[in-house]
Amino acid sequence: MLKTGARLRSQVCTTEVIVVRADNPPAALNCGGHPMIEIGKPVTEGLTIDSAFAAGSVLGKRYRDAEATVEILVTKPGSGSPALGDQLLELKTAQPLPSSD
Repeated sequence: MLKTGARLRSQVCTTEVIVVRADNPPAALNCGGHPMIEIGKPVTEGLTIDSAFAAGSVLGKRYRDAEATVEILVTKPGSGSPALGDQLLELKTAQPLPSSD
């Protein structure tokens, strides 16, 4: 079960994230094509990055799914791309500030 505040890491690259929002997501959080695990747990040996999930993650950026059920903050970048199941997470863009005329 994915919970807000959880600290997770990829099993195939150096990506680490903090879960900012987890509103009953329909699938598991993945990175590089494999499930993310809690920081401190051992990784499964022999896994490699899936080429479909190899665009990388950016330090300090937030990612979310299209339905906004999951949002993560990247605390350590890596070569794997975050995904919810087999759907890549989108880079969340900053909200524009109102003009001060």
